Amino acid sequence: MADEQQNLLDERALAEATSDPGARIEALRREIEHHTYLYYAQDAPEISDGAFDSLMHELRELEAAHPVFYDAASPTQRVGGFVGEQFAPVRHARRMYSLDNAMDLSELDAWIERVTEAFGRMVPVVCELKIDGSSIALTYDDGRLVRAATRGDGTTGEDVTANMRAVKDVPLRLRPGTSSGLTNAAAPVELRGEVYLPKSSFEALNEAAVANGKQAFANPRNAAAGSLRQKDASITAGRDLSTFIYAVADERALSVSGQWELLQWLREAGFHVNPDVERCDTVAAVHAFCEQAILRRESLPYEIDGVVVKVDSFLQQESMGYTARAPRWAIAFKFPPEEKTTLLRDITVQVGRTGKLTPVAEMDPVVVAGSTVARATLHNVDEVQRKDVRMGDTVIVRKAGDVIPEVLGPVLALRPADAAVWQMPERCPSCNSPVIREDGEVDYRCISIDCPAQALERLLHWASRGALDIDGMGEEIVSRLVESGRVSDVADYYTLDETELALLDMGRVNKDGEPIRLGETVAKKLVAAIDVSRTRPFARALFGLGIRHVGKTIAELLASTYPTIEALMVASEDDLAAIDGIGPKIARTVYLFLRTPDNVVVIERLRERGVSLEDCALEVGEELPQTLAGLTFVLTGSLVESGMTRDEAGAGLKARGAKVSGSVSKKTSFVVAGEAAGSKYDKAVELGVPVLDEAALLRILEIGEVPAEA
Repeated sequence: MADEQQNLLDERALAEATSDPGARIEALRREIEHHTYLYYAQDAPEISDGAFDSLMHELRELEAAHPVFYDAASPTQRVGGFVGEQFAPVRHARRMYSLDNAMDLSELDAWIERVTEAFGRMVPVVCELKIDGSSIALTYDDGRLVRAATRGDGTTGEDVTANMRAVKDVPLRLRPGTSSGLTNAAAPVELRGEVYLPKSSFEALNEAAVANGKQAFANPRNAAAGSLRQKDASITAGRDLSTFIYAVADERALSVSGQWELLQWLREAGFHVNPDVERCDTVAAVHAFCEQAILRRESLPYEIDGVVVKVDSFLQQESMGYTARAPRWAIAFKFPPEEKTTLLRDITVQVGRTGKLTPVAEMDPVVVAGSTVARATLHNVDEVQRKDVRMGDTVIVRKAGDVIPEVLGPVLALRPADAAVWQMPERCPSCNSPVIREDGEVDYRCISIDCPAQALERLLHWASRGALDIDGMGEEIVSRLVESGRVSDVADYYTLDETELALLDMGRVNKDGEPIRLGETVAKKLVAAIDVSRTRPFARALFGLGIRHVGKTIAELLASTYPTIEALMVASEDDLAAIDGIGPKIARTVYLFLRTPDNVVVIERLRERGVSLEDCALEVGEELPQTLAGLTFVLTGSLVESGMTRDEAGAGLKARGAKVSGSVSKKTSFVVAGEAAGSKYDKAVELGVPVLDEAALLRILEIGEVPAEA
C-alpha cells in the first residue's frame, strides 16, 4: 500500500512539473479515489479530513477551468445538482430474489440438512450479517459506474444512479488492476448489496426533522429507502448513507469460484464489504456465528435483523437452483423478536374507514428492533380483556416479524394498585355518534357516514390505485383539502379546479416564512387524473365507495350481475344474497349502504358530476357473449398503449367468460406481456405457453375472441 501511495505522489509531481492540467486532474482523481478506498473499504485513512478536502478543492477548481476534461466518474461528480423528474424503470441483469426465512435454529438446521443431503456431506457456507436497509444493484461498464437501480419487484427496479453517485463509499470506478477479476472486462457487470443509514445518522436526521416541524422516519430502513428516491441528489448526499456490497447478478461475470472469493474481490475493487463474515464448515460454527450476531446486535453502528447463510461454491449454488421466490442455496436466519418493557399511559380509540373502532396502546417511547415505538394496536375489546392490560401497567412490547409493534401483556408484579380497567366508549370519539357491536362480531363500529375520522380514510380509499386511481392524490393533499373544508366526501373531488388546487396551502412555510402552495404543475396533473377517474369501470367505483365487506372481487361480482348503479340500488336483499359468492352477510351490508339517505345523496352527486356508475349499456341480467369461456389468461407488465390497468384488462376478459389468474402454469392458455414484463413472462417461455402482446389483447377485447393468428 505504501508503494502504491508513493506511485500516486510521483504521478502528481510529474503532472506539476509538466504543467499538464489533464495529467494533474487525472492524478488528483486517482489520489482521491485511493484515499476514499482506504477510508471506506479498509477503515485505514492515511491523511486527515482537511488534507482530503484540500485535494478535492483543487480538483474542482481545475475541472472548472478545463471543462474539456469532464468525466462523470470523477469524485467531484458525486453531487452534481441533478434534479430528476422521475425514476425510469431498469430491468435487472437477473432477477433479485427474496430469501426464505428460518425463524429459529431448528429451522436453520433443517435447511443445512437439506443442503447436506443434496451433496452427501456438509459443504462450506458463508455467514453474513443481514443488513436492515434497502437493496441496490450497481452496474459497471468498462470499470465505471453507469447505473444504479432499486430492487423494485425483483425483475425491474427504478433508476437512482444520480443519488447513488452521492453515496461516498460507492466507487465511481473499479480500482486499478481489479478488472482482471472480470471474465470479460468489456462487458457490464451488475453488483448488488444494501444501502443503509447508520444508527447515529438516523438519530441526527430525525432530530433535524422534528426541529423543522417535519415527521420523523419510522426506522433507518425507511429512511434509507426514502433517501434513495429523492429527486434532488444533494438531499441524498446530506443523508450520510452507506453501503455493504455482497453479491453479483451473474457469477459467470467474475473469475471467482464462490461467495468467499467474491467478497475478497469486491473489497479489492473498492467496495465497502462488511468485515463480519465467516466461512463455516460445521453446524456448530454456523450456530456460533448466529448466536454472536444476536449478542452484538445492539452494539453495531447499523441495524441488522438476522444472518444470511449461503452455500459458498457457485457451482453448488447452481446445482441447487431456485424455488419460485427464493434460492435454495441460501437462507435468512431471523433473530428472535426483541422484547422491551415500557409504561402503558393510556388506551385510545382509532376510527377506521369503515367505522371500526380499534383500541390503541399509548406508551412511553421505547426503541424496539431499530425504531421507536410509542403506539401499538390492541385490535379489539376482546383482545384487551384477554391480555388484561390496564392503564398504568408496565407492558412487554415487541415487533411481530421485526415490523409491527405488538403488546404481549403486562408485567403483573409491577402493576400499580390504581391501574384502571379500560372500557370501550359508547360513543364515537370523533363524531359522538352511538357505536354498535353486531351479533357475532368482535368489533364496535361508528354508524355515521358523516364521521370526520372516516372521511379522510374514505377519500384516500376512493383515490387509491385499486379503486378510482387518482394519481397524486395522496394523504398530505387529501388532509389539506379536508382541513380547508374544500372536500368532505368523494363527490367533492369532481368540483375541484386547477386554480383553487394551485393555491392550496400545504401547511408549511418556505425559508422566507411564506406559505407553501400546491402549485400549478401539480394542480394540473391532479385535475387531469380526476377527469380520467370518471371513466373507471363500475366495479372499481363500487369498491371505492368503501362498503363494508366489499373488496375488489365482491365488487366485480356485483357489477357483473347488476351493471348499473340504478339496477343495484333496487335489488332486494334476497336478490343480492342469491349471487354466487355473496351470501346474506355481505348482501345485508350492501343493501343497507345503498338505502342510507346520506349515501344516496353522495351517489347522486357522483352521477351528476360525470362519474360513470355503469358498465356499458347492458340490461340487468344480460351478459356479453361468453366467447372466451374455458380460456385462462395471465397478465404481466404495464399496458402502455391503451393506458388500461391490468385489473381493467382482466375485467374485460372476465366479462367474456375467461378466467384471469395471477400465476403461470401448464394450464394457462395465454400470457399477455406488457412493457417491463416480469418473471411470469420467463415462466411462460419456459413452459411453452403462448405469449401475446398488448395489441393482441386489444384485438381480443374488440372482437371478443382470440384471433386465429394468435
